[in-house]
Amino acid sequence: MTQGTIALIALAVGLVIGVVLCAIFAWAYRAKARTAQATSSDVPQGIAEVLQSMDDAACVLDASGLVLANSQSATRFGIDVGATLDNAELRQLVRTVRSSGVSTTESIRLSRSRGGLDPRLVSARASALGARLILLIIRDVTEQERLDQVRRDFVANTSHELKTPVGAVTLLAEAIESAADDPQQVRVFAARISAEATRLGQLTGRIMSLSRLQAADGVTEFDPVSVDEVIAASIEAHAVQADSASVELVRGGDRGAYIRGDVQILIEAVGNLIANAIVYSPKSSRVGVGVTVDLDTVQIAVSDQGIGISEADRERIFERFYRADEARSRRTGGTGLGLSIVKHATHRHGGDVRVWSRPGRGSTFTMVLPRIDAPAPEDTAKKTKHKRTRKSSRGASSAGARKGEHA
Repeated sequence: MTQGTIALIALAVGLVIGVVLCAIFAWAYRAKARTAQATSSDVPQGIAEVLQSMDDAACVLDASGLVLANSQSATRFGIDVGATLDNAELRQLVRTVRSSGVSTTESIRLSRSRGGLDPRLVSARASALGARLILLIIRDVTEQERLDQVRRDFVANTSHELKTPVGAVTLLAEAIESAADDPQQVRVFAARISAEATRLGQLTGRIMSLSRLQAADGVTEFDPVSVDEVIAASIEAHAVQADSASVELVRGGDRGAYIRGDVQILIEAVGNLIANAIVYSPKSSRVGVGVTVDLDTVQIAVSDQGIGISEADRERIFERFYRADEARSRRTGGTGLGLSIVKHATHRHGGDVRVWSRPGRGSTFTMVLPRIDAPAPEDTAKKTKHKRTRKSSRGASSAGARKGEHA
C-alpha cells in the first residue's frame, strides 16, 4: 500500500471521526438547551405578548406558585405578577395539573375583589407549560349562567301561565256540554270561554313580542319616529279601556320631538304603560302622558293616581310574569309581561326606564330615550311614499293570492 493511499484512508477516517464528534457535540448542546429550558422559570418568548392580547384572565405560574406573567383581565381577580394565587381552589387545580401533567378544567366561584364581594362563576383551565411552568386560563361564565337560568325560568313561568287559560277553556267546554239544555248557562259559559281565549291570545302575543325584543336580530331597521305620533296612537288604542274604567287620559308636555326606532314597538311599550295606569287607577281619576325634551333625551312619562307600588315590589316589577297585585291583575286579565316588554323595548332603543311611586299616591313610569333632530321634509315624504308602496305591493300580492285561491 502506497503512502498516498494510506494518507487518503487516514484523511477519510479523520473526517468521519470529526463528523461524529460534531454530531455528538451538537446533540449534547441541544439536550443541554432543552434541559435548561425545561427547568427554567423564565417565561418562554412570546407568551407574555399572547397573554396581553387575551380577553380572558390568564397567567403563567412557576413551580412555587408565583405568577410570572398575566393578562390585563387577570388583575380583576387579584392575580398580579410577583404574587401567589389567593384562591385555594385555583391553587389545588394547579397542583393537580403539575403532578399529573394532564390539562384540567373546573368550574369555580371566584371573587373579583379582596373582600369577597361579587362572586363570579368561572371556568378555570390549567395546562402544563414545560416541566416547571403552568398556564392558567380563567373564563368568566357568570353571564352565560344567568342567561341559562333566565331561560329556564321563562319556560317554566310560560308553561304555568298558559296552563291556567287552557285549563279554564277545557273545563268551560265540559260545562257547556253538560248544560246544553240551559241556554242561559250556555251563554254565560260561552262568554267566559271568549274571555279566556282573549287572555290566551294576549299572553301568546306578548310572549312573541318579548321574544322578538330579546332576540339579537329582533329589531333590524330603525327610522326617525315622531314622539307625537307614538303618543297619539297609544292614547287612541286605549281610549275605550279608559272610558270603560271611567278614567280620563290627558296628554301634555313638549311636542315635535323625534327619536330613532321602531314605531310599532314604541307604541306597544307606551301603550303598556297606559294600560297598566288605567288598570290600577280608581274611577274618576286621571292618567297623564307627558313628554319632556332635553338637549340629548326625550322623556315619555305616564302618571296615574292609583294605588302605588311598594318599595319591595318596585325592585321586581320589570320581571317577567311578576304582578304587584296578583288578584287585581288576574281579575283584569293581566299577563305580567307588559312592564318587561317596556324595559326591553326601551333598552333596545338605547334608553332606560325609571319609576317613581308612593303607596296611595300613584306611580310615574318614565321612558328616557335618545333624541334626534327632526328629519327634513323630503326625507319624511320619501319614507311615507316608501311605506305606501310597500303596503300597495303587499295588497296586490294578497289580492293575487286570493284570486289564485278562487281560480
